[in-house]
Amino acid sequence: MSEARPPLPPFTRETAIEKVRAAENGWNTCDPARVSLAYSPDSEWRNRAEFVRGREDIVAFLARKWARELDYRLIKELWAFTGERIAVRFAYEWHDDSGNWFRSYGNENWEFEANGLMRRRFACINDLPIAAADRKYHWDRAGPRPEAHPGLGELGL
Repeated sequence: MSEARPPLPPFTRETAIEKVRAAENGWNTCDPARVSLAYSPDSEWRNRAEFVRGREDIVAFLARKWARELDYRLIKELWAFTGERIAVRFAYEWHDDSGNWFRSYGNENWEFEANGLMRRRFACINDLPIAAADRKYHWDRAGPRPEAHPGLGELGL
């Protein structure tokens, strides 16, 4: 186990919540290379209708994503867990290069290796256009959601 990403499976409710928040914090950096390190070298993804395999593809995918989805802010919430699997629901806000805002809603199913690296990720996502005034995610810069910022349930999402 040369590469490890705690917490490790099998997950408890507490460690599953910790894993979800770590994933949220990582994705909120919008740093493709850094985010890719949470995934196994041969990780398999389905993101919407796109299939991605391995860290090199993950980095390329995320670079394209965050070049298009500007001022990206994400909140994830644990939905269910068992053994080496976690299911989450999430929503993120972003705008395009024309200033049109969106809130994207979805669900992910994750499967982990014994070392805590994610080996499989399946994501279903829908985009909803929103007015800038309807944004709910208010933190200033890319990076972790502030501890005091409400989660999905508290925001009514």
